[in-house]
Order: sequence, then C-alpha cells, then structure tokens
Amino acid sequence: MHDHLKEKLSVLPEQPGCYLMKDKHGTVIYVGKAKVLKNRVRSYFTGTHDGKTLRLVNEITDFEYIVTSSNIEALILEMNLIKKYDPKYNVMLKDDKSYPFIKITAEEHPRLIITRKVKRDRGKYFGPYPNVQAANETKKLLDRMYPLRKCSSLPNRVCLYYHMGQCLAPCVYPVTEQQNREIVEQIVRFLNGGHEEVKKELTEKMFKAAEALEFERAKEYRDQIAHIETIMEKQKMTMNDFIDRDVFGYAYDKGWMCVQVFFIRQGKLIERDVSTFPMYQEPEEELLTFLGQFYTKANHFKPKEVIVPTEVDGELAEQLLEVTVVQPKKGKKKELVELACKNAAIALKEKFYLIERDEERTVKAVDNLGKTLGIPAPCRIEAFDNSNIHGTNPVSAMVVFVDGKPEKKEYRKYKIKTVQGPDDYESMREVVRRRYTRVLKEGLPLPDLILVDGGKGHLAAVKDVLENELGLDIPLAGLVKDDKHRTSELLMGEPPQIVPLERNSQEFYLLQRIQDEVHRFAITFHRQTRGKSLFQSVLDDIPGIGEKRKKALLKYFGSVKNMKEATIEELQKANIPRAVAEKIYAKLRE
Repeated sequence: MHDHLKEKLSVLPEQPGCYLMKDKHGTVIYVGKAKVLKNRVRSYFTGTHDGKTLRLVNEITDFEYIVTSSNIEALILEMNLIKKYDPKYNVMLKDDKSYPFIKITAEEHPRLIITRKVKRDRGKYFGPYPNVQAANETKKLLDRMYPLRKCSSLPNRVCLYYHMGQCLAPCVYPVTEQQNREIVEQIVRFLNGGHEEVKKELTEKMFKAAEALEFERAKEYRDQIAHIETIMEKQKMTMNDFIDRDVFGYAYDKGWMCVQVFFIRQGKLIERDVSTFPMYQEPEEELLTFLGQFYTKANHFKPKEVIVPTEVDGELAEQLLEVTVVQPKKGKKKELVELACKNAAIALKEKFYLIERDEERTVKAVDNLGKTLGIPAPCRIEAFDNSNIHGTNPVSAMVVFVDGKPEKKEYRKYKIKTVQGPDDYESMREVVRRRYTRVLKEGLPLPDLILVDGGKGHLAAVKDVLENELGLDIPLAGLVKDDKHRTSELLMGEPPQIVPLERNSQEFYLLQRIQDEVHRFAITFHRQTRGKSLFQSVLDDIPGIGEKRKKALLKYFGSVKNMKEATIEELQKANIPRAVAEKIYAKLRE
C-alpha cells in the first residue's frame, strides 16, 4: 500500500458518507457509501478478499470521500455520483427503455394505441407492460373484440376493418358519442380485470350461435375466447386488489449478488427482471443502491407499492423511492418475496458457471498475458492495423480492449494524410503520432500495452515515435500472422524476440480476438473509403452534380456500370435535368 493511502486512511472520519476509489489515471473506478466511512474504506485494505474485490483493490491508487449527515443522504449522493462518473466496478443498469402502455385516446372518435409516453391529455392509460409482446397481443385482441376506429386520420371511404366488423367507420357513417363511450367502458372493464366476465359473455354467445346453426360466428367467438385464455390466463399468481406493485428478492454468494424483480400489474405477475452483479458492500446496502438505480438510472415505472424482504431497511427504502414500501411477514405477499429470492438463488447458481468461463477468457487471460510479458496486467490494450490496396485510399484503425473485452465506443478510424504510396511503416508512424499526441493533449488514459499488426519494422517505427518524439514508455508488442493470415507469433523486447505462448491458452486466444477485431475494423473502414472514392471520382467533376443527385443516381441505377450503359433519357428518369444528363452521358463515355 502507498504511504499516502495509509496517511489518508488514518484520518478517515467515523461518520456516514460516500467514497470514490481512483486508479493510476485518476479515473473513478468505484463509488460506495458507508454508515461509518472509517470502517468501510479501511476494510478494503485489510484482511483477505475474493478475486473480484482483489482486482478492485489492486487498481486503487487514491480515494476521496464526502461526509453526509445521514444514511439516506449518503444513499442519494451515491446514486448521483454513480450516474456522474459511470465507474466500471459499480452496478450500472444500462437499460434505459421505457415500457409501453395501452392507451385509449381522448379524441371525438377514440383509438386504441400502444405508447411509451404518458401525457396529461385526458387519455386513459393501462400498464406499463414490461413484456412488449404482451402489450401488442392484448391490443390485437381488443382490436378484434371492440370496433373502435383504427385510422390515425379519417379517410373518405370505409376500409377493410369495417368489413371485418372491427370498426364502426366514423369516416362515412354517423357514430354517436354514446356508442363510443359504451365501447370504451367495455375496454376499460376488460383491462381492469374484467376479462373473466367478458369470456363468460362470449361463451354464452358462442353456444347461442351454434344452436342457431351460425357455425362461422360461433367459431369467431371460440377463437376470441382462446385468445383471452392465451394472453390473460397464462398467469398463475393473481392478487385480487389489482394494485400495481414490484416485488424484490435477492440472493448472494462468492461476492456476487442477484436481484429478481417481479412486475405485478392489475393484480397479475406479467414479467420479471434479473440482474447479477459483483457485491462490494453488505447485501442489504447493495439492494438499497440497486433500488435507487432501478427507478432512476434504468428509468423503470414506479408502481404504487414496492415489496422488499424484511432484512432491508424499509424506512430508508421508502424515503429513497417515495412510494409505499411493504415488508410482509406472512400471506401471499410473503410467498411472492420468497419466490423472488428462490429464483434469484437459482439464477445466481446458473450464472456462476458463465461468469467463471468469461473471467477465464478475459480478466484471467489479461493477468496471464501480463505475467508472460513481464509487465503489470495490461487492463487497457490498444491495437493498430493499416489497410490499403497498392497504396490507394490508405487508412488505419485502432481498437481498444479493457479487461479483455472490446470497448467499441473508443475505437478510432484514421485516414492517412502525409504518406504517399504503399508505405506501411510511415503510415503506422503517422497514426501512432496522431493518436498519442491527442491523448497527451487531452489527458486521456494511456494504454497498459500497445499492439501493432506487424513485425520488427512496424515495432521499430512505433517505438521511435513513442520514445523519441513523445517521450512515452509504454509496453509495445507486435502480432505476426502466418501465410493463412492467422495469428502466429507475438514479438516483444529490444531487439524483438518471439514470446513463447501456448497455442491453446486463453491469453493466446485473447490476442487472436484483438488481432481479428482490429483487422476487421480496418478492412471495413477501407472498403467504405474506397467505395466512396470510386463513386465520387467518376461524378465529382461534372457541373450540376451534388451529393443529393449522386445518391439519387446510385439509388436508381444501382451501380456506375449501369449508369454507363444508360441513355440520356434513362438518366433523366433519376430526376436529373436533361442538360446535366447530357454532361453525365458524355463524362461516363470518356
């Protein structure tokens, strides 16, 4: 442990608050809260930890803390800090979708629609439906059963829905306000749990139609009943009060936690949400943090009631969520919590195998690669590759892998600006110079390892730029391919030597994935650039041809070859004036 860390630990206050752990680049990698800051922060640097916590601790080079006046303040501050810094070791709920509602519009002739936005527009909203398919299927069923208008704007003649009996056709025939109100009331009754009564009415109609030998109509009623049973009665657990509520259950083991959320809408369990993540605090505190993020970061709909296990601080949860929080000790609600916890334990057990496999391929592979190369674990790897055809349209690309996984938002593309002809070494020098000049200028994180797709010449060029021009000392290695364009050898050192790697080791597979990814990224970019230049080079010099007309020509003819074979009259069909079409015709035949 660094001396300055020991000094900071010795003066930590015995008060509630939040702490921010930082790595060597000054980046916040973890935000936590504590009832007693002194005890919690010290616990990271004492005793034994599992592999996940050990990796966090090994990356910590500094920390900050903010004292709060209460636990609830610490909890709210923690949520805001996580949202601000997006630390890689925190639970981050990436799902920012909003769930759909079924809406009856407040128009003169109401419609039934699916929407994700709730507005104050006098419309009637039902939901939300975490299962989008369930919302769509329910709407389809209601469309078949109740003849509200379907068109967004009224046409001047009746449509197919009228002939199918699914619309009253207010576009042509008079439909009274009373008729619309009756249909809306029936839909509201259905969505508020009255589908049993509707099913009973349909069953009676089916039998009457059969007795009257109207078998086709009886079949329609039978199909509607079947749809109701399929959509509304898959549910086994129901509650008779029709209150919207979310039920939370959790399980934890080996430093990991799983939270299961049951969504109950109109008294029915319609969907669940499963989240598994590393745990760095006490489980009850982790669940409180999760609750805060679940309804703020993930933008989930807040129900009227939230049910949580008795071990959690219910009063704190209620202050945090500003809804009714229930901690049942018996009855159906207690059974729901137990079922959620049981599901969480099962999901966690199943996840362990996948997590262990994933860690073996990523984090452990990074650790082993560092040991093989004699450097600290290269958590951040940046790899470069060039692409050109005989020096035309030369480009280069960079990919970033963090903890053995691709960080696609940090990928970069480069068009070579200063190099003439097919010079791979100078192209690599230019790109590395541009990349790390900008990194130094903007204070961006430096990589722990740089990989270049190439041999000794590429390594010498990059090393010269890094050390002699930029004054950087970053581990550098070259990836050499065999005659079948597959990863063959890793070169490193001065002079470069082959690094012995087992072909079936996870670290070798990691290098293969990195090399394949940077090659794919570079080739894709080169094809895009080449395609644009080929198209532009033919038409760019023609007066009257701009970007829109070029796109229109390519869309109409499909290729430059087809354009060349076209007559002036055919060129005009792509919305091109005759004078311009004549110029294109002449140019393409030069």
